[in-house]
Amino acid sequence: MSGGTRTLYDLRGLKCPLPVLKSRRKLSAMVPGEELVVETTDPLAGIDIPHFCNEDGHELLDTERTEDGHRFVIRRGANGLNRD
Repeated sequence: MSGGTRTLYDLRGLKCPLPVLKSRRKLSAMVPGEELVVETTDPLAGIDIPHFCNEDGHELLDTERTEDGHRFVIRRGANGLNRD
């Protein structure tokens, strides 16, 4: 269940490692419980984003294959790492 705000983040056209780096920075500015919807065309994002969420303490709510890439729904974790 979603109790927080949901933000769309269009990262289509960016290649590894930028989708993860930009998602990390965006999530670090959000409050726990907020959700980030990341859209990317990077083929490696299907591996990188779930790994990043696991490592940084965020919850990957949904992963969807789109026509030209992936869409991820990430909930900001309470203890998400801030690496800025």
